[in-house]
Amino acid sequence: MFTLRSFRFFIAFITILFGFSFRIPIIQAATDPCSGDISGQSRAQLLVAQDACQAEIDKWTAILNSTKQDSASFAQEVAALTAKINIAQTNIKAKNIAIANLGKDIVAKQTTITTLDNKIETGRATLAEILRKTSLIDEYTLPETILSNKDFSEFFVDIDTYSATSHALENVFAELRGVKIQTQQEKDALKKKQDEEADARAAIETAKKQVELNQAQKKTLLAESQNREKTYSTVIADKQAKAAQIRAALFGLRDTAAIPFGTALQYAQEAGAKTGVDPAFLLAILTQESNLGQNVGSCYITDTNTGDGKGANTGTPKSRVMNPTRDIPIFIDILSKVGGDPYNTRVSCWQPLYDSKKNPIGWGGAMGPAQFIPSTWKLFSNRIASLSGHNNPDPWNARDALFASAIYLGDLGANSTSYTAQKNAACRYYSGSSCKTSYANSYGNSVMALATKIQTTMIDPLQGI
Repeated sequence: MFTLRSFRFFIAFITILFGFSFRIPIIQAATDPCSGDISGQSRAQLLVAQDACQAEIDKWTAILNSTKQDSASFAQEVAALTAKINIAQTNIKAKNIAIANLGKDIVAKQTTITTLDNKIETGRATLAEILRKTSLIDEYTLPETILSNKDFSEFFVDIDTYSATSHALENVFAELRGVKIQTQQEKDALKKKQDEEADARAAIETAKKQVELNQAQKKTLLAESQNREKTYSTVIADKQAKAAQIRAALFGLRDTAAIPFGTALQYAQEAGAKTGVDPAFLLAILTQESNLGQNVGSCYITDTNTGDGKGANTGTPKSRVMNPTRDIPIFIDILSKVGGDPYNTRVSCWQPLYDSKKNPIGWGGAMGPAQFIPSTWKLFSNRIASLSGHNNPDPWNARDALFASAIYLGDLGANSTSYTAQKNAACRYYSGSSCKTSYANSYGNSVMALATKIQTTMIDPLQGI
């Protein structure tokens, strides 16, 4: 029912949103210093545009921060979302400018590398010719010299030629070494530029998704503000109910019981604060491991002497479940301290892999959500205890596992906001190497997609609630 009270509220809302007293300045697109066309611009012009974008980001960040200090209302929520959208859109523009700059750098690096590669090829050809000449001179013997038709002056010319040739040989070797070092440096620099470009493109995609979400929220909020029967307090109540659902939703963990997402996030934030690893990325790693566990299954050990076992769900005999000399003694020791049974504790199965001679490669035996093998867990246990405050870390304890993963991922370079650094850390976590192989790259891509999903659909909706 449309009451006098709701009418007054609606009029007040319209006044706040569109009136002269509203704190958020309305800026027309034409005055946006970051909205110009960057195509064909020089590097100097691009740098000026980049500075303009940063100033625009700083302005909208200040506006966003100021809205947090105001009393809650529909208008302030709309203002905050508007500021977030402007920040994200300006970030996209700034990243596009950065990519344009990087594109110029990459082209220059590739040109330099091509020139250096050509120098190496020329050096190799010169080297071959010098070696051929040196070989011909070395074929002279004393009888040949005495009995040859050459007079002594001609022979000494050959000796001089030999000396000059040897000297030239040394010079070419030195130049080749220098060019090779320079080429590698340029290739390393190129890789860095390419990674920066990949980071910028990933940031753009994330910002675009954030804009879409914020625009959808803003549209919904404006519609709700015009609903005369829906007050701001009911909107807040709806948000709180949704946040409660997110916190209560079970977060799956490999080879142990699921825990509420709110608890998992708390653990991830604790671990992230001490290691620098992003909580969403950390939770994505454990989600990926949990998904992987559903696909490849888990095993129990049945024979501590051979390391063989059986499928935890099927009872099917499995070989190479755990290395009997390297890991099983440590595994038994860990379980004796945490109160587990080595014959009824899930570990990863061996994934059949063979070398060219059909010899088996590797073992299973990774433990709990973090999927550390016992010998690796032992190496990290003191650091886990130090950061978590748990003196006897348990691989199947969710909090300990999150700290273990965060420590290891930080060592692998994930304590960075860089997309490529995080993805490479994920690949190394899974395969021990960067994302060059297709299976490692697939794992890394999946983790990064999960991290974005967890951040936008599960962590962001909890902010400020």
